[in-house]
Amino acid sequence: MKPRVVPFGEGALLVELGDDFQESVVGWARSIADTWETIFTFGPAVPAYTSALLRFDPLRLAPADAEKSANDLVARGQFTTNAGNKLARVVEVPTTYDGPDLAETAERSHLSVGQLVALHTEREYTAYFLGFMPGFAYCGRLDPRIVAPRLERPRERVPAGSVAIADGQTAVYPLASPGGWRLIGRTELTMFDPSTSEPVRVRAGDRLRFVPL
Repeated sequence: MKPRVVPFGEGALLVELGDDFQESVVGWARSIADTWETIFTFGPAVPAYTSALLRFDPLRLAPADAEKSANDLVARGQFTTNAGNKLARVVEVPTTYDGPDLAETAERSHLSVGQLVALHTEREYTAYFLGFMPGFAYCGRLDPRIVAPRLERPRERVPAGSVAIADGQTAVYPLASPGGWRLIGRTELTMFDPSTSEPVRVRAGDRLRFVPL
C-alpha cells in the first residue's frame, strides 16, 4: 500500500502508512504524530499500528495547509521524520508472575511456567502507542515461542495492574476494566494517576522491562 493522507471529518486527517504490522511502520506513525503535536503544534495526534490520526483547528489552520503539512511529513520517510522532543525512557515494571492464565499459556506454548516467565522478562518492549483506556500501552514484541491468542470470551473485569499478553504483545492494565488479554502476572506500579502532572506513566516510544519478584 502506498502511504496516503485522507480527510477525517472537518478537523482531522488520517495518515495511512501500510496494511501490515511492522515495527518500522509503527515507529513511523509515532514519529509523525509526535512531530505534528510537539514541533508543528497543530493539535493532538493519535498514532496506531499503521496509521496516525492528526487533529487540527480549521479556524487556525486551513484544511489544505494541514493536508500539505501531513503529506510533507509522509514524504520525509520513516527514517527521516522528526520524532519530536519526547525522549524514550526505560520503565521497569516489578511483576509477580501468578496470573490465572499463566499455566495454561505455558502449556499452550509447550513451555514450563519458568521458561515462559524467563522469555517474558528477558527482553525490553517498545510501547507502540496508547489506546483502549488511559495509560494502556500496546507493547511488543513477545518472543515468538509464546503462544497467546486473545481469550474467546473476555473477562468482565480485569484488575488494575494486571500484566497481560495477547497476539504477540504485552501490556499492563492501568485501570480495572473488561478485557480479553491473557493474564500472567500483576504489578503494584501505578500506570495511570489523574491526580499528577503527568498521569500516564508510559508514553508511546518508551521501553518496558518486566522485573520478576
